[in-house]
Amino acid sequence: MIIGLAKEIKKGEYRVAMSPMGVAEIVNAGHDFLVEKDAGVQIGIANAEYEKVGAKIVTRKKLVDNAEMIVKVKELQVEEFNMLGQGQILFSYLHLAPDLAQTKALLKNKVTGVAFETVTARDGSLPLLTPMSEVAGKMAIQQGAYFLTKPQGGSGVLLGGVPGTQKGNVVIIGGGVVGTNAAKIAIGMGANVTIVDKSLPRLRYLEEIFAGRLTVAYSTDGLIQELIQTADIVVGAVLIPGASAPRVITKKMLKTMKPGSVLVDVAIDQGGCFETSKATFHFDPVYTVDGIIHYCVSNIPGAVAQTSSKALEAAILPYVKTIANKGIVQAALDDTGILNGLNTLDGKIVFKAIADGFGMKYHDPIKLLKQY
Repeated sequence: MIIGLAKEIKKGEYRVAMSPMGVAEIVNAGHDFLVEKDAGVQIGIANAEYEKVGAKIVTRKKLVDNAEMIVKVKELQVEEFNMLGQGQILFSYLHLAPDLAQTKALLKNKVTGVAFETVTARDGSLPLLTPMSEVAGKMAIQQGAYFLTKPQGGSGVLLGGVPGTQKGNVVIIGGGVVGTNAAKIAIGMGANVTIVDKSLPRLRYLEEIFAGRLTVAYSTDGLIQELIQTADIVVGAVLIPGASAPRVITKKMLKTMKPGSVLVDVAIDQGGCFETSKATFHFDPVYTVDGIIHYCVSNIPGAVAQTSSKALEAAILPYVKTIANKGIVQAALDDTGILNGLNTLDGKIVFKAIADGFGMKYHDPIKLLKQY
């Protein structure tokens, strides 16, 4: 297979999906590898380093004209909507649920869209989403604490406090990977931390691993409304795989929060879990609604691009190899995890949550794959 590594063009995106080390494994397996010029330059990887392991440095046009599979980090930007054609594979974070325009472009051009965020492991976990969720969870508290300071428009609370003062209060909505990692940093900074979730088994797990260092509670609308009234930072970490995030804080509820407190919406790439959320970028990351600071950067891990790129490559490399070796049809038929990663195929939506969200027809991917 001819595989292409694309350079990211999203504003404030500095990651690259694969390093020369990963590319070398694919080349050594007998595949051709094309790298768009300067794809890794933002994290210090020169074009020559890719060439040393057998990749060919090419222009964007040559990349998309020749590659059978394009690997990249972020979803297609508007100017990229028509860069791929029928039968080409796009292996990337797609986040189609809140993005009708991108979805229509993939369907129109009959691109095979395989989304990092819906690939599953045997235990049902999301192995390609996990590393970026870990990064985003930790970054959520770092950024929240920064914007809580008075020069940034915050209330001026130090999360850990000092003797003779009260600690800051952090509320985390969602106890998955993002929420767990956010809690680790918040506890480390000395804050009072509460995690709410709708899964009792998950709450028991969190209670056990944190051993009383935070409060866990079953999530209800009433409880969330009560907790945010005294919160200094609220982290939205709600996830329904492949679907739009539910709205857990309404605009009306903002009026009950303390002025200068901070909302960090880590679910913004799936549409956001606060009613007042709108996507922002690293260079202009926050805005204020009713005195409440909103941090809604849609690619939080991009800020720590070196760490994030390495973590992402380690997760995706086995899947890139499998798809390259077997082709997408056989790879998906052999591996339910890759099958679950399929979002679009031959101009059709093959992921039910996305189809339902847009009111479009869902097509069984197995039936379509067996036609090839």
